[in-house]
Amino acid sequence: MSRVRPVAGGGRAVEVPPERLEGWFDRFASRHGGVVSTSVTASRCLVTAVDGATASVSAAFGEFTPQGDVDGLVLDALLANACAPRRIGLLLVRLGGHSIGVAQDGEVLVSTTDSRQVHGRNKAGGWSQQRFARRREGQARVALQAAADDAARVLAPRVGELDAVVLGGDRQALDALRGDRRLGEVFALASPRVLDVPEPRRAVLDEAAVRARAVEVVVRENP
Repeated sequence: MSRVRPVAGGGRAVEVPPERLEGWFDRFASRHGGVVSTSVTASRCLVTAVDGATASVSAAFGEFTPQGDVDGLVLDALLANACAPRRIGLLLVRLGGHSIGVAQDGEVLVSTTDSRQVHGRNKAGGWSQQRFARRREGQARVALQAAADDAARVLAPRVGELDAVVLGGDRQALDALRGDRRLGEVFALASPRVLDVPEPRRAVLDEAAVRARAVEVVVRENP
């Protein structure tokens, strides 16, 4: 089942595996009375339906081969980009754990996963709360340092082999890792999309490897 999330300004974003893209757009055309045009630039593919609905894809990996505006549904450039073989770095981080790996065409080749205890927030007040907050901050610092160390060990030496890096998890935790000098080249390869994932485990990493290949189609219905 495709994952769907709301997007700013109205509409929804749908994750579609590359192998299902053609069928997905055929169904989009059927639901909206056909397709008027397909416009492809280096950075975006925009399909406009007869009733005014649109389905757009931003280039997440590399660039599309521009084809300008053409009549009807023409997906050659989109499919060529989406189905190209790629080696992708995966960096999934939440405060209590991380899972990091390298995947080729949806299959994890090398990985490491670790979890660290980070207590939740304490609702008590006064000195006890302050002591608890200091302990929690210390645990979080240790957990993030472990994630940075593993990313530097697994991903940084392989940057030259990667087509892209896909991030997942907690944005604040990921932002904390951006400050590590060892990971500058890793984050330079990062795709803008951040996968929403649960506590990182190896099974979560395997699923993220498949999702990393998926194309995110933003659908906006005609008001």
